[in-house]
Amino acid sequence: MRNKFFSMFDYLLILVVLTLVSLGVMFIYSSSINSEGVSVTNEYIKQIIWASIGFVIMIAATIYDYKRTASLSFYFYIGLLILLVYTRLFGRYVNGAKSWIGIGEFGIQPSEFGKIFFILYLAKILDDTAHINQLRRFFIATVILLIPMGLILLQPDLGTASVYLPIYFVMCFIAGIPIRYIGYVLLFGIFTIFFAILPVWNSEIAVSPLAIITILTNMRLRMVLTFAFLIITLLGYVIRRYLHGPRYIHWIIYFTSIITMALVFSVILGKVLKDYQIKRLIIFMNPNKDPLGAGWNIIQSKVAIGAGGVLGQGYLMGTQSHYRFLPQQSTDFIFSILSEEFGFLGGIVVFSLYFMIFLKLLYIIRKCVNRYGAYICAGVLGMFSFHFFINVGMVMGIMPITGIPLLFLSYGGSSLLMAMTCIGLVMNINYRKAELK
Repeated sequence: MRNKFFSMFDYLLILVVLTLVSLGVMFIYSSSINSEGVSVTNEYIKQIIWASIGFVIMIAATIYDYKRTASLSFYFYIGLLILLVYTRLFGRYVNGAKSWIGIGEFGIQPSEFGKIFFILYLAKILDDTAHINQLRRFFIATVILLIPMGLILLQPDLGTASVYLPIYFVMCFIAGIPIRYIGYVLLFGIFTIFFAILPVWNSEIAVSPLAIITILTNMRLRMVLTFAFLIITLLGYVIRRYLHGPRYIHWIIYFTSIITMALVFSVILGKVLKDYQIKRLIIFMNPNKDPLGAGWNIIQSKVAIGAGGVLGQGYLMGTQSHYRFLPQQSTDFIFSILSEEFGFLGGIVVFSLYFMIFLKLLYIIRKCVNRYGAYICAGVLGMFSFHFFINVGMVMGIMPITGIPLLFLSYGGSSLLMAMTCIGLVMNINYRKAELK
């Protein structure tokens, strides 16, 4: 029995996670040091407490047979929706989003924990619907995605809401849903965001504003354009369905319907997100347009990374963080501090550790004979990889600023507990990967 218990754990994976968490604590502490060498916050102590709790939860998630969560996943999902509604009504604002609930200094972000509940329920649905019509299966999965995403966007928290998309895409891909269906949602999302941010980009970021973009800023012209694409879509449907038109008509319907829906929903997104939030999202294209405002974070982050060079300036020797040039330096920009103090080689270490996690997840997905388990791992892979690439790209100035933390390293109890719970689930599935039921 004792040997069976210890064989449940993937010790290399645990070592990788604990190394990342330890690096996180180190640089959260570094971020607390001011120019006089005095620690001005106790965030690193809180992070150690959260990490200790997370380790216990990770062990528990490894031991409890994950297949039993399938019957509970619906209740988890409903609980998530209730929490999101409660947060929208009674939550507190943090960084412009009403996304936290709690008492005093203690608070949690339900949308972070909700990623696990969403993964479990979507995995259950994809498993249960494996033998039905793929279009219907895709539609059900999309509805499951849109409800929590919509509630999170109402907070408004575009960064956290966006994480649900790669989870959905990777899980649907592994589940065998046709690429054209997945691509429909992907293109719809891209065009919706594009149409929503284009007016702000034209007025705030572009070197020379383009007159043609006034079509998207003038509501009357926008309605005409939307109506025109809607007519093309409907005519194409009639020709294809009743007159048996050529195959390419199908693709005309495909793309015009995407643009029509994106034009409509981009108006809604533009109402939910404020202009300053949209500007913060796109300022990476030209941070010098607002160097003391929205572009400040990116400029200072790039300075910190560049100052690190190959070997770094040494632990606790960075200047950008200690002189408080980096806002949100213990959360969103933790990688900037690591790069300044440990340099390019420190960044390579972090990259290597994350890629070990990604490779492990791919291995389990390939070897797991239980679809439910494979889909859970797919969701975790989508989430971890999105967090990693967006956050690292953000601090390097090549990705939008979305407020997405670097899992295991960034300060924050909600994201750390969520990530460590996911690692427990992954080890659980890995141990039982040969079990069908």
